[in-house]
Amino acid sequence: MLRVFPILNVIGLVVLLFAFTMLAPLATSFYYQDAAGHAYHEAILITFATGLVLWLATRSMRSELKTRDGYLLVVLVWAVLPAFATLPLLIYMPNLSFTNAYFETMSGLTTTGATVLTGLDQLPPSINLWRHLLNWLGGMGIIVLAVAILPLLGVGGRQLYKAETPGPMKDSKLTPRIAQTAKSLWLVYAGITVACIIALKFAGMGWFDAVCHAFSAMSLGGFSTHDASVGYFNSPRIEAVLIFFMLIAAMNFATHFLALRGRSMRAYLHDPEVPAMLVLIGASCVGIAFYIWYHGIYASYWTALRYVSFNLVSIATDCGFANTDYGKWPVFAPLWMLLLSCVSASSGSTGGGIKMIRALLMLKHGKRQLEKQIHSTALLPVKINHSVISNQIVFAVQAFAMFYVVSLVLLSLILVASGMDFISSFTAIVACINNAGPGLSLVGPASTYAILTDFQTWVCTFTMLLGRLEIFTLLVLFTPAYWRK
Repeated sequence: MLRVFPILNVIGLVVLLFAFTMLAPLATSFYYQDAAGHAYHEAILITFATGLVLWLATRSMRSELKTRDGYLLVVLVWAVLPAFATLPLLIYMPNLSFTNAYFETMSGLTTTGATVLTGLDQLPPSINLWRHLLNWLGGMGIIVLAVAILPLLGVGGRQLYKAETPGPMKDSKLTPRIAQTAKSLWLVYAGITVACIIALKFAGMGWFDAVCHAFSAMSLGGFSTHDASVGYFNSPRIEAVLIFFMLIAAMNFATHFLALRGRSMRAYLHDPEVPAMLVLIGASCVGIAFYIWYHGIYASYWTALRYVSFNLVSIATDCGFANTDYGKWPVFAPLWMLLLSCVSASSGSTGGGIKMIRALLMLKHGKRQLEKQIHSTALLPVKINHSVISNQIVFAVQAFAMFYVVSLVLLSLILVASGMDFISSFTAIVACINNAGPGLSLVGPASTYAILTDFQTWVCTFTMLLGRLEIFTLLVLFTPAYWRK
């Protein structure tokens, strides 16, 4: 039976803790003496008070969460936190509607990187930091962070962790205790982020831009402090640094942890997703660069390779940075980039989409079915790294792929029915469900999602949440079986 009050108790605690994250932009506002300081005073007070009241009111009813409770809690936390995250934006920018503010913060926390804001260069530094901090917090999952803390307060974390983390991460404990696992992942995540900040600073960014863009790169969130995104810097060195760290962020953080703990690169060789991702993205960069050079977009192949490599890696890994308006390229190139965003990121990474491990399983299962047409009685197991994958997992991946495609089609058709053209509708849904950021046409890299109607904005907001929670976690709440005793 679903128990509401223990869930509300944990939500209250998470909201209470979330208030403390606003201290970082408040300190930034104080340091830069920008005009947004008052927004954080009010936002912190409202968020802290709400979380405290909710936590205290339900404290006597808290108990260990079951798996069923965990699914609802994860969805509610990811729906509620963006609402509180809107407070600094709404207080500082009173003309910003709640719909657009919620879209912006949902985009931040789900690491989508789609934005409705313009004039980013003129925004107070604290507002820009808040947007990028939302990216960073959402990168490994605010729930995974909470799992490292809640057990200390008597609230179990295993159910939350299972509902939040996708793929093989559910079945592999890196350390004996789930809280220690979460802490280990966050330490790796934070450590690589620091390395990215330092690398960007040496590549030519100022410290503030380096921090913000490192937060975006490691979370694959794609927010920038400039309307021109990374194109503002016009620096091949900065682009090279970001390409490296976007690829790192698109790999399984459990693999990074194992590589660091073992002080060996073997963990990457044993991870089937890493070579598949690197080969697919590398070959695509070379091929698409030749394609747009052949079509005369750039005079030099090496110039084409520079721009294709950065933008293709950015979209394929579901980050969303841009250094040029690739929407003006021949349409095959950006469509291929968006297609890559569906499959390139690894499970356990900060990227979205179907994930590389599922794509590999589907390919191997498809090959098996073709062989079955010839040898109908043969036993042909699906293997990954010489390990046999059970049919139960294969069927689960099939179901996920089906729901993914159905979601793409239905949500795209809803946007088309609302009056948006097909290319804008389809690419907006692809970008949002993969948490990749910009689409094409009306929502291309040179535009923003501010052009959408309120209804279209809410459809895209729902799509971002659906993609971030890997579809099943959200859709399971709509099944009658979930609500039965």
